[in-house]
Amino acid sequence: MKIIILGGFLGSGKTSVVLQLAKHFISKCSNDSTKVVILENEIGDVSVDDKLLQNSGYEVANLFSGCVCCTMSGELALSLHRIIQDISPELIIMEASGVAYPHNIVKTINQSLPDLDCSITCVTDAKRWKRLLRPMEMLLEGQLAAADIILINKIDQVDQQTLLDVEDSIKAFNGLAKFFKISAAQTISPLVFEAMLNMEAERIN
Repeated sequence: MKIIILGGFLGSGKTSVVLQLAKHFISKCSNDSTKVVILENEIGDVSVDDKLLQNSGYEVANLFSGCVCCTMSGELALSLHRIIQDISPELIIMEASGVAYPHNIVKTINQSLPDLDCSITCVTDAKRWKRLLRPMEMLLEGQLAAADIILINKIDQVDQQTLLDVEDSIKAFNGLAKFFKISAAQTISPLVFEAMLNMEAERIN
């Protein structure tokens, strides 16, 4: 069973990536049993994206009122145990909150479910990157540092020089990840999703 942790700052386009990834994975499956569970983590009490996700036909579970990378780590472990026992999907996509540190989520999962295959994909916003970098530098660095794959989103909204500058800036935080440039408002290349699904992440001890 694979778990893909999808991190990234608020408004970076995570939900759009989640929906396309789930659709891509389901299209490869040969039967109608539940293959994908989307696990959301929202800081507030109401998920803005929940209705959108449920209407797309996937199994959706929610974790509200806290961040699973810190205050809700125990609830995350319990939720994953229930999902595995009750649903047993082939893939769990966890859309982390916009202020979460994905490497802490992976650490929590590895402590309670060490046999699961976890990887981190981080979505970044090319249009807002420069504006967010100074006030949010520590958060952005913490989100990107352990990412296996980094998606530079909204490339259709910036010019080529800005895109090059953004990519160089992001690589200063993590130059080892696989990079893909996307526009999640359009159709994302299947090659991106295959890279996400086949990533064998090094486990965090």
